[in-house]
Amino acid sequence: MSITSLFKADKTVVSFEIFPPKRDGTLINLQHTIKSLKSHNPDFISVTFGAGGTGLDASTWDIAKSIKEAHGIEPLVHLTCISHSKEEIDHILEKLCKYGLYNILALRGDKSPDNPPKKDFTYASDLISYIQAQGDFSISAACYPEGHPESKNLVQDTLNLKKKVDAGASHLISQLFFDNDMFYSFLDRARIAGINVPVDAGIMPVVNKNQIERMVTLCGASLPKKFRKMLDKYEDKPDALRDAGVAYAIDQIVDLISQGVDGIHLYTMNNPIIAERIYNGFSSLIG
Repeated sequence: MSITSLFKADKTVVSFEIFPPKRDGTLINLQHTIKSLKSHNPDFISVTFGAGGTGLDASTWDIAKSIKEAHGIEPLVHLTCISHSKEEIDHILEKLCKYGLYNILALRGDKSPDNPPKKDFTYASDLISYIQAQGDFSISAACYPEGHPESKNLVQDTLNLKKKVDAGASHLISQLFFDNDMFYSFLDRARIAGINVPVDAGIMPVVNKNQIERMVTLCGASLPKKFRKMLDKYEDKPDALRDAGVAYAIDQIVDLISQGVDGIHLYTMNNPIIAERIYNGFSSLIG
């Protein structure tokens, strides 16, 4: 089943993101997490690349296969290209087909001095075009409500996103954001530019202040005044910050659903308890 086929006019698609653990011994814990997430009937679960950040490792394959075969949920496998040759991508796509994994989130990947980029793929749109020509894959792509950190301006960012869709991306997942108005403005720009594919709103619940500030440094998301005041007030009270963060995420999602968002994609950070609390806060609103 393609991810795109899940989107219907009268239903809000709900999905979760998980990541492979850094140590093999914690795979058992991740299986418990997946089982817990399954109880919320997600439409799909995305699996990020391996701990090294350069591609798919054995645990990624095992996790994606388990999501599909053992739990009956469609997995969306992340695939980065900046550190891969075409031959390596061919090998990965062959394995994806072998395991019946046809939904791919095609990404450029983060630049790293430890992993010099290879020359076959420069942008995510290059990878999307390549995958599109290889077979019956359903391709998703990332989008940035406040613009990609490397984009000169929002016009350039929108044009680059259009390239991804024109190359074959049929579904978008947004990077995290904490101001819904930023997301609505992004949607307006996208639709004006002729980007009419389904867009999932990516929501990141607060776990601790340092984690959030590290994440926004990487992705360029801004922190609204009320969000920063929440972080400052409860930074030394972990339980209170967690409760406030859950409430903030629920408030975001309720507003997004009421405005007719295509889907909600929850970055779970492999924390099923937080995911459950947030899901329970909006589950009655989804069709």
